[in-house]
Amino acid sequence: MSLTSDPPVGKAATSGAEREDYSALKVVPVRHPWRWAAVVVTAVLVAQFAHGLITNPGWEWDVFADFFTTRTILKAVWITIQLTFYGTALGFALGIVLAFMRLSHSPFLKSVAFAYIWAFRSIPLIVQLLFWFNLTYLYKRLDFGIPFGPGFFSFDTAGLVGAMSAAVLGLALHQAAYAAEIVRGGVLAVDGGQLEAAAALGIPRLRQLRRIVLPQAMRSILPNAANEVISLFKGTSIVSVMAIGELFYQVQVIYGRNGRVVPLLMVATVWYIILTTVLSIAQYYVERHFSRGATR
Repeated sequence: MSLTSDPPVGKAATSGAEREDYSALKVVPVRHPWRWAAVVVTAVLVAQFAHGLITNPGWEWDVFADFFTTRTILKAVWITIQLTFYGTALGFALGIVLAFMRLSHSPFLKSVAFAYIWAFRSIPLIVQLLFWFNLTYLYKRLDFGIPFGPGFFSFDTAGLVGAMSAAVLGLALHQAAYAAEIVRGGVLAVDGGQLEAAAALGIPRLRQLRRIVLPQAMRSILPNAANEVISLFKGTSIVSVMAIGELFYQVQVIYGRNGRVVPLLMVATVWYIILTTVLSIAQYYVERHFSRGATR
């Protein structure tokens, strides 16, 4: 039995021969016939769809061009953007509060936040909108003063909550329930050891939240939050049941008068695609900002 580390001469010669044989082999790339078949089928389907869009007279692209940038449509687009902005801003502001209520050590605050999220996620958005639109049926006047005591001043709900206010209120309260869970999930994704280290260094809790927790939580919050904003943007079409002149409602009014249903629906579709694309681009740059220094 040999005690040296040198391999036997016969094995070394065999290894050298094997290396020579491998180097003489021709390298053939892996073939993917089914992948190419899928590419061809998909390309044919896309070409057929594009050909139909261009050549089918039923799309009535001339009517689409006439109405795409009319004053009525542009005003409706602006109202849709306003509903999205106010619903998102108020919804996420309330959602952050609800998220930290759920994360608190108070059983009462956790229960209230859980009940709110459970209720507003269970009730359909259209029902919530119609409820706030008919708020004056339940409350003719809102009094502000001592709880269960005399009021100091009051508001008439008929003038306070109009159609636009009811729509913003309904969208914001509905959005807050989903935003709360998104924010809570992002905060829980941050390692708890970092907060312990920050507390050991004597950093105030508010500064821990602002400088340590939220910058890291935003990496988890942003993708889901952006999806919610886009869903809310398209969900504003539901407020058409309240006769608010947003994009889908105005399109319905126009094709109800002239009977050109398909081209008017395409007007709404293209505007939704354009604005959703803008939101997606903004999402990309915001995510890139908060992902600096992170490995992806």
